[in-house]
Amino acid sequence: MKKTCLLWLLILISLLSCTTNQARLTVSPSSSQFFEGDFVSLSCEEDDSSAGWTLRRNTSKQQRTQCGTDGWGEGAGSSCNISYIFTLDSGVYWCESREGPISNMVNLTVTGGSVILQSPVLPVMEGDDVTLLCKTKTTPSNLPAAFYKDGSLIRKQPTGHMTIQHVSRSDEGLYKCDISGHGESPSSWITVTGRPTTTTSPITSSNMPPTISLPSYSTTLRLVCHLVVIYPYFISTLLMVSLYRHSAKGNDPTIFLATETNADERLCEDYDDIAEVTTEHQL
Repeated sequence: MKKTCLLWLLILISLLSCTTNQARLTVSPSSSQFFEGDFVSLSCEEDDSSAGWTLRRNTSKQQRTQCGTDGWGEGAGSSCNISYIFTLDSGVYWCESREGPISNMVNLTVTGGSVILQSPVLPVMEGDDVTLLCKTKTTPSNLPAAFYKDGSLIRKQPTGHMTIQHVSRSDEGLYKCDISGHGESPSSWITVTGRPTTTTSPITSSNMPPTISLPSYSTTLRLVCHLVVIYPYFISTLLMVSLYRHSAKGNDPTIFLATETNADERLCEDYDDIAEVTTEHQL
């Protein structure tokens, strides 16, 4: 009986601690490096617009500043546009809601040089193909370039771009490129994540529950959480009354000698005890 009450308590704590609001920060153009003077747009792709997502960043000069109110960017809802990005804008960017949760973090590098490496700004999935582009600010982007990983030369490409096919965790690292006569790009870290594994059949449009949709998913989940939270209180009350009744009787030893074959009879006796307590109080 005590184990059952503890189990319900653990379930209740898990439900109360869950977070339903999530967001993902995206960058356009999709790159982790930019030339000084470029236009950059950041956006919070959100599951719940009522959470009030805003763009924040940490740089070498400022910590946890907000787009549109702390001297950088122009905020528009859950988006932020930087019309002319400076080298001092290099730093870590993320989305943050009024309720506290934050999104993924993105590291942007702004250079005053003449060469950048365009690489994925978000983590890449294991098994996908990834293309790296070495480009200059004033000349065409198809110049021959050398690509490096963790300081070691990978290969030289005559067209200025390199594709890594079927990336794996071993491809994770710090990448940069070099164009002869123009210079070297800053370094950017490429993260590789594993593909999620499932043991059940994939969900298709034919068996997808019709109630799960982006506009109403968060509201529905909150309603379910409230219903499940209320139900354990009712069950816990019945269990505690029954536990108290058995304790008052001195823990009848016949309870411990009972086998699983008469489990149903004991359950009925528990409810009879609850009824007796209720009758005694009424009298």
